[in-house]
Amino acid sequence: METTVGVGERKHAEAYVLAHLEGTREDALAELEQRARNHTPEHPRSPKRRRLFREGDGFLLVIDGAWQSFSTRFTVAELLDDSAAPPPAEPEPEPVEPEPGATVPSPPPPPSSPPVERYADGVPVRPSWLGRIDVQ
Repeated sequence: METTVGVGERKHAEAYVLAHLEGTREDALAELEQRARNHTPEHPRSPKRRRLFREGDGFLLVIDGAWQSFSTRFTVAELLDDSAAPPPAEPEPEPVEPEPGATVPSPPPPPSSPPVERYADGVPVRPSWLGRIDVQ
């Protein structure tokens, strides 16, 4: 999505990735059309006219305000490269069927946590985040 942000001399375009979809191009266009139809941009604050156009692999939304027009372009695009993509997930191992007559050990019980001391109204006496080193 490329949209107009700011007003006056600070008005400029910014681009955003709305979603990643797997499927056909037609599926992506149908999803994109729904997003374009339901999109409510920040500007103009008091829209006077709203027009949605279909063009090639996307849509153009033009909204006229009292003084200026603002546009948002929605485009279907194929991702070719992503320098910050997460590593591919490891495939899960295939489950192994036990041999007939073999006993299967039961999984260990989940670790139990100590009971949480609470005030009469149910609020914990010691917050769960207290003492965590990843919270500052």
